[in-house]
Amino acid sequence: ESSSRPRLMIGLDVGSTAVKAVVVEPGTGRIVWKRYVRHGTRQVETCLEFLEALEQDFASYAANAFRVFVTGTGGDAVAQAIGGLFVQEVNAVALAVERFHPDARSIIELGGQDAKIIFIERDEKSGKVRKIPSMNDKCAGGTGSVIDKIAAKLEIDQARLRTMEFDNVRIHPIAGKCGVFAETDINSLQKQGVPAEELIASLFDSIVQQNLSVLTRGSTLKPVVVLLGGPNRFLPGLQQCWRRALTDLWAERKVVVPSDASPADTVR
Repeated sequence: ESSSRPRLMIGLDVGSTAVKAVVVEPGTGRIVWKRYVRHGTRQVETCLEFLEALEQDFASYAANAFRVFVTGTGGDAVAQAIGGLFVQEVNAVALAVERFHPDARSIIELGGQDAKIIFIERDEKSGKVRKIPSMNDKCAGGTGSVIDKIAAKLEIDQARLRTMEFDNVRIHPIAGKCGVFAETDINSLQKQGVPAEELIASLFDSIVQQNLSVLTRGSTLKPVVVLLGGPNRFLPGLQQCWRRALTDLWAERKVVVPSDASPADTVR
């Protein structure tokens, strides 16, 4: 039975905050298993738990029925340990976006401890695609860890954080360049009685502006922009902030955006 079954591909992303995995049918691209867990600094242990769960859930498959591809900040060591193929995360992100969003011109990914922007340039004549990455992996400023730390300080759990809005909320100036500076500004505003909703929206704004000013290196992100990474995926307020900031930027720099395109069409 197992020998007649198609081989499956396992994608394992060992990130700084969470471990993610999918099992995909190569022919159809159908996802047959997936899991996302915040590892709480237990990267290797969480990977082992994933592999044990996979072994149990696919017990009827032969041991050689899987190909494993590993990415993420902790992915190289895990790939070597389990015999998987390590894929550098910028390449993994670019390949995925090229497959699922072929019209994308820019990628913004926020992780727990790093942030990256990838510009996608297409030569209309030759059809060649050039991907130009810009990455901050030296400082946690402008990343998901800052959001987690400040939310914990404000006693805002993840469930509430995922409901907090950016649109129509008053914004206060917060330093986005450094997580410590951001925390200092938040403390000051909190003592002045600024509500938590305004503090979080202001934090989103500082993170977006920090990444736009530093990672773009003076270039302009062009639509379509694809938002990736845990903070962008799970925090609607942060998504709203990106859409507002990019819409304003394009208007200021006279970037042509289709008149019938909605913000969700141009920033996904």
